[in-house]
Amino acid sequence: MPLQGRLSIEHMCQLVVVSRRGFYRSLRQQEPAEEETEVRSLIQQIALEHRRRYGYRRITAELHRRGVQVNRKKVARMMRDDNLLAIQPKRFVVTTNSRHDCEVYLNLASRMRLTGINQLWVADITYVRLKGEFVYLAVILDGFSRKVVGWALDRTLMSSRLTVAALERAVADRQPQVGLVHHSDRGLQYASPEYVAALSRHGMVASMSRPATPFDNASCESFMKTLKREEIYANRYDSLEHLRANIEEFIEEYYNRQRLHSALGYQSPEEFEKQSERGELAESLCATVQLRVNDDGNDENVETASTGLCGEGDSNAVPFPRPQPLLGDAKTLK
Repeated sequence: MPLQGRLSIEHMCQLVVVSRRGFYRSLRQQEPAEEETEVRSLIQQIALEHRRRYGYRRITAELHRRGVQVNRKKVARMMRDDNLLAIQPKRFVVTTNSRHDCEVYLNLASRMRLTGINQLWVADITYVRLKGEFVYLAVILDGFSRKVVGWALDRTLMSSRLTVAALERAVADRQPQVGLVHHSDRGLQYASPEYVAALSRHGMVASMSRPATPFDNASCESFMKTLKREEIYANRYDSLEHLRANIEEFIEEYYNRQRLHSALGYQSPEEFEKQSERGELAESLCATVQLRVNDDGNDENVETASTGLCGEGDSNAVPFPRPQPLLGDAKTLK
């Protein structure tokens, strides 16, 4: 029997003329209210830590990581009652200009099976409205870990300066091996000779989305939506420098290191990469891609090639073929 000082619960109930059954019934009625108060306090703490960027699903996952087992519907109800629901997104505006005469490359990203970082990078551009002007943001994500590996801000979208700056930043930070596949939309900023030359200089393989198919670039589109909902729409920026400082903090300190991603099993990108490096996720370190030579459905006409991004000691690595521009009959490939 539990003790309160030197007195047992049985003895204390006798002293105050209360039955033990009544004592325990009262205790059970008080515990849920105390537990709910504690959960509500944790929800408020997590919401403030993440500056109202987390919705009820991520807050539920964070509670589970802290050892608190609670239903996500209950979390959503508490957040609604406390006015802690995440900031809602505004309409997304398309910035892609694919009306140009530059070469367009085959879509390799949709055929790839990723097993590690620096096998596929995904790139995209969005706009940000300041008080008196529009500025543009180019980002590059690692397709395996969803980590932002490169980004750049500029006032103009007419040249490839913005996208090349993001690419050079990513290369300087990650130092990828030759054979990495770089996927983007068919916009002029990625199809321009200057950008293609930069990809070739770093030994990268160009890949582009199919027409009117944004799903091929889904991970980067998802990041843009998250950035605008959780950072840009929640703040006002006085200048490009003010915006640059905030975006750098959001990407480098929050998104890559702290924010839980549902696609990564509610881990941050850096946590996911560290787990992958320990060999807990990847079966091998070599990405593969399948290309169908013709449409007769015969498995003998499916060729599997390696990107060449294999681990040390893999003598079976096959250099990945550099894709040709999407011309003639090649347009039938999807």
